[in-house]
Amino acid sequence: MRDRPIQFMTDDAQTTTQTDAATDDHVDKPRRMTRAARVISESKRIVVKIGSSLLVDRKTNRVDHVRLNGLAADISGWRKQGKEVLIVSSGAVALGRRRLGPKARGPGLEKKQASAAAGQSLLMAGWEQAFDPHGVITAQILLTRDDTETRRRWLNARATVGALLGMGAVPIINENDTIVTEQIRYGDNDRLAARVAQMISADLLILLSDVDGIYTADPRVDPDAKHIPYIETLTPEIEAMATGANAEAGVGTGGMATKVMAARIASEAGCITLIAAGRAKTRGSQHLEQGRRCTVIAASTTVKDAYKQWIGGSLATRGELVVDAGCKRALISGKSLLAVGVKEVRGTFGKGDTVVLLDETGADLASGLVRYDVKDLERIKGLRSGALKEALGYAGGPVVIHADDLSLRDTVVETRGPHNVRPKRAKR
Repeated sequence: MRDRPIQFMTDDAQTTTQTDAATDDHVDKPRRMTRAARVISESKRIVVKIGSSLLVDRKTNRVDHVRLNGLAADISGWRKQGKEVLIVSSGAVALGRRRLGPKARGPGLEKKQASAAAGQSLLMAGWEQAFDPHGVITAQILLTRDDTETRRRWLNARATVGALLGMGAVPIINENDTIVTEQIRYGDNDRLAARVAQMISADLLILLSDVDGIYTADPRVDPDAKHIPYIETLTPEIEAMATGANAEAGVGTGGMATKVMAARIASEAGCITLIAAGRAKTRGSQHLEQGRRCTVIAASTTVKDAYKQWIGGSLATRGELVVDAGCKRALISGKSLLAVGVKEVRGTFGKGDTVVLLDETGADLASGLVRYDVKDLERIKGLRSGALKEALGYAGGPVVIHADDLSLRDTVVETRGPHNVRPKRAKR
């Protein structure tokens, strides 16, 4: 019997049918695929945020290995389907408090920082143990808000995550509570997970906790509260429903309001959000049981368009590059900027900074993230690929700005004509 894909089964009425070998005699049977299942099936890069309530056993305040094993089996199954998965994991503070004892309890940021320091190793050990039977390597990344909102740190963090994914590892991400201050902390991993999803251009953000989605009211106190399986647009009315409702009890810090805030960040980054409960303690695809409710929140744009908009409108520019006519035509057709097409370099900028591209008449063509600093670019402007290594003293590559990191002005895009379309996202 072949393995079945992991699926969320919800009360969403919009379903399709897929066929799967359900018995050993290879008799195919129809199976309902919900919107949530389709979203997971179609996603290539997924960020999974897992709340403390799912990782820490409330009775013992230790790592809940049964649940971690089930989550690791699910995620390993996704990876076998060719998906890239990142985990944003809570739990370090709760585990550290137990480890340090009564002195770690009570108010005070320093106590939380100390608890995080003591608990991080326990949390990572739990994840490593859970993934080891599947032959999956885990890697820890600790971030602060500055790392996801300061451009240079953002680029460095993105490059590190990309390298880990390329090597087949599963990054385990958490807020760096050991050093973060109140002024630069997220305070909940829902929003951190959304920023990570934005940073690495994820298709899907899954928020797993002890709540199974958004309701019209808090279902614990209002028996008439209705579950909302799908949200096309996050309206003020939806946000009002989430305020103060469905807060996680016990060890967690995030409630439904923070999840909706995270969903808005993800939506504007072109990422779909799925809010689901993860109470089951079984392993593999059974961890996300058939019939379990969840809420799917649509993206308001595409990942590519959101990233281009971020480059074109949200970043301060540090310099200008004047390009020749042939380069201009190449850019309009969706190509990367090569050194040979650069005629003039202006300003002071470093690798990863945003620069403006101008044609020889001074017309504004685009903005992009440059791969060389100003000094190196002065050395290689106008040179063909074969001459770059000698000019630089190292092999830096001919691409000055990759097409993926280039945001063309609307007036330039319009000149492409009806038969010129935006290129597909290039593989790095």
